[in-house]
Amino acid sequence: MSSLSAASVETAPAIEGNEQKKPLKPCCACPETKKTRDACIIEKGEENCTSLIEAHKECMRALGFKI
Repeated sequence: MSSLSAASVETAPAIEGNEQKKPLKPCCACPETKKTRDACIIEKGEENCTSLIEAHKECMRALGFKI
């Protein structure tokens, strides 16, 4: 069992390293805030979801996107 967990531990950093080399695309950034924002807009309309829209913008800005 220890060899299985050791293999998992060894491969995880390599995967993370590869992800860090690729630039994050805006469509893939902040999936949690994007999902809740989109659901709110569909159900209630954009004018009723300003706090969720702003939360998503803040998340995107925190990742370096200019919004």
